[in-house]
Order: sequence, then C-alpha cells, then structure tokens
Amino acid sequence: MTDGKDVRSLAEPRAQLWQALGECDETRAVAVVRGALHTAGRAPAAAEHQQVPAGVHLTAQDTAAAGRLRAAGERVLLELIAPAQERVGLAWAADDITVAQEHAATAISERCVAAVADATAPALAGRSVGRVVVSCVDGEWHSLPARLVGEVLRLRGWRVDQLGAQVPTEHLVAYARRTRAQAVLLSSSIPTLLPGAHNAISSCQAAGIPVLAGGAAFGPQGRYARLMRAEWAKDAPDAATLLGRRPTPPGAHAARLPDLDLPHLADQEYTMVRRTRLQLVKQTLADVEEGFPETRHYSERQLERTVEDIDFIVSHLATALYVDDPDLFTTFITWTADILAARDIPPRCLLPALDSLRTQLKDFPRAVGILTAARGVLTPPPAPPG
Repeated sequence: MTDGKDVRSLAEPRAQLWQALGECDETRAVAVVRGALHTAGRAPAAAEHQQVPAGVHLTAQDTAAAGRLRAAGERVLLELIAPAQERVGLAWAADDITVAQEHAATAISERCVAAVADATAPALAGRSVGRVVVSCVDGEWHSLPARLVGEVLRLRGWRVDQLGAQVPTEHLVAYARRTRAQAVLLSSSIPTLLPGAHNAISSCQAAGIPVLAGGAAFGPQGRYARLMRAEWAKDAPDAATLLGRRPTPPGAHAARLPDLDLPHLADQEYTMVRRTRLQLVKQTLADVEEGFPETRHYSERQLERTVEDIDFIVSHLATALYVDDPDLFTTFITWTADILAARDIPPRCLLPALDSLRTQLKDFPRAVGILTAARGVLTPPPAPPG
C-alpha cells in the first residue's frame, strides 16, 4: 500500500482516467495509463542515484528495471484500469450512462490494456514458465476481465493464448490440446451460461487439461466452479498462484454427464423449464399484461424489452434449478429490481411475472420454492402495529 504522499500513487490517474472514459476520449485515456505506468515503474529516488558497485554488470540494472516495469504494468492493470471499468458498469446500472456510452468506455479500456501490453513487452523477453489458454465461455461477450487476467499472467512469465469472447467449447478443447496448454482459464460473468460452462469444464478435463474458472457467473467464492469440479481463481494474482502450484492434469476419460456432478438434476425440473421456456415466456407475458395494466400502453419497443426481461427471468430460474441454489435467482431479481427503479419503473411489475411462473410450475417443488423466495425479497415486510 502507498500513502497519499507517494509520488507513485494512482489516486490522481484514477480520477483522470474516469473523466476520460466519461468523455469517451481514447487519446487522453491512453495517455493517462502510459503516464501512470511510467510513474509506477520508476525506481525509488535513492536507487536512481545509487552508484553501480564494482563488478556488477549493467545487465543487473536492466533486470531490475524489467522487474519494476512488469510490476508497474500489473499494478496499472489491476488498480487503475480494472476499477475504472467496474465503475463504468455501476454507472450503467444506476442509469447514469447509456448502453452506447458503456460500450464506448469498454472499447477504450480495451485500448488501455493494449497500451500496457505494448509498453511492457520489452520486459518479457526470454521469460516463459509455461503455456495457458484464456477463454470466455460460449455465449459470454464480456471479454475484458479475461483479457486482464491474461495480461497479468503474461507479466508473471506465462505464454498466454487469448481466445476472447464467445468461444464454442469444441473449438476451445481442440485449441488447448493442439497447443499442449498446461491449463485453461475459463471466464464468465453471466450466470445463465453456467450449464455451458459446466460442459466446457468437463470437456477440458476429459482431455486431461486442468481448468481454472473465474468471473461473477461462478457465484460467491466460486461456489458453482467447485460444484462443477473446477478450481476457482478469485482474481488474476490468485490465478497466477494456482498455476504456480502446477495443477495436476485430470486423468483423460469420457466427458462427465452433468448428473454426476449435480445429482439433483434427476428430478428433471431444469430440463422441463428449459424445454418449455418459450411457452412459459408467452403465458407470463399475458399474465403480466393482466396484472400490470400499465403494459397495455407500452410502445412496441417497450413490449419487446418486457419480453426480453421475462425471458431473462425464466433463464435465470432454469439456471438456479441447474445449480440448485435459490440465491442465484433472488440475487438476479434484486439486481433487476434495482435496475428498474433506477429507470423509474416500479419493481412491483416483477410480481405478476413471478406469480405467473409459480402458477405454471406448481407441480415443480424446487421451482416453486425459488420463486417464492424471490417474491419475498420484493415484498416489503408489514409495518409494525401502532
């Protein structure tokens, strides 16, 4: 940690980068990042003016400078760019910026990461402790978190193959096998992609390749990653630590069926909800229009968004059934209610949708329990008497 007097503090660059992102000024954002990298990578004043002892070659100084540059790069990635991007997401959720502004800011953040990669490349010459593949789950379009992890690992000496967003599982496995990767790092932030992530994990392991999972989709403390028998990396440094232990490759065997890891799937509730998703969405929309009359005055675009929202609700319900965790669904409903409230849409509009699904799925006890719990978080407790 550094105090407020440390010339290498990132407090001022954080403010400058946030302003540049808010104004969609890519040139200034990259300049801020390069300036922070230069400042953070400087040697302490005492070291800068220290005489090189007799017998010590200049290469020792070069090695020290390269080490400082790598450390500075990691710090700028994790303490400057990553927090700024997280703030972008929070601003979108609070309706302070539009989707277009969020996309523009993310593109600039990607450019900032590239600037760090370019500036630190000379410090990586000849360094390689192994080879890994970093990839997003099929369907996952948030690739920046995976990119940040990959760049940190590169600075730690790993050769990293970045596959980016939305990688089909069969292509991921084939690539990892062809390159003889020592591990696959799998990233996802969207919970509804967990069944696909499970397939990717078991497929990689069937090929004898260890998997480290990371991202918000895998739940608090990576509970769903562990459920799917993958190692959990809470952040980039943790991923580097786990890789440093050289995870033992799983024995190659036939890909596991999901039921082996998740025996509760035997009740078929997840399967039935997924198979009848379109029917559930259609009936729920009709019930919402009946229970929330305001929808009758919606524009065509508003109705399209309502259908999308209902589809998200059904998909998250199915995922909660897949991992057998009501918290996944209630967390999503709470988040959705906050998003709606920030846009001046009353969260109570969710209640008819939950009630409709509870009626349609009355014969599925796990689904009913999950929906009842979600309804509870939306219904304020009764006021005390008196």
